[in-house]
Amino acid sequence: MPGRAVAWSAVDVVLLLAFAASGRRTHEHGVTVVGVLETAWPFLLSYVLAVIAIRAWRSPSRIWPTAVVLWLGTVAGGLAVRALSGAGVALSFQIVTLLVLGIFLLVPRAVLGALRGRRRPVA
Repeated sequence: MPGRAVAWSAVDVVLLLAFAASGRRTHEHGVTVVGVLETAWPFLLSYVLAVIAIRAWRSPSRIWPTAVVLWLGTVAGGLAVRALSGAGVALSFQIVTLLVLGIFLLVPRAVLGALRGRRRPVA
């Protein structure tokens, strides 16, 4: 089980970094390691806090409640930290963040669940 939790966290972190990199590229802020980390840190911090709060390592691949709480906690916390640090949190950014991180944190788990369901023999 610990290996699965580490793997899920690694996937989630890569997707959070991809979200930040994509946003920087879209808005022509330059995609550098420092720039991506500067954009991503509020969401990474919030993700880690959500993982700890719900002990996500116990059921890392479950959509409910694990992925849903990670998604909403990462979005709400990330936006709050951005606002407190003086970064932009325009409504359009909030909507895009909610949708993209929802896709990134929920869809991989849903796909895995669907693949696992297909492998089970029908009784």
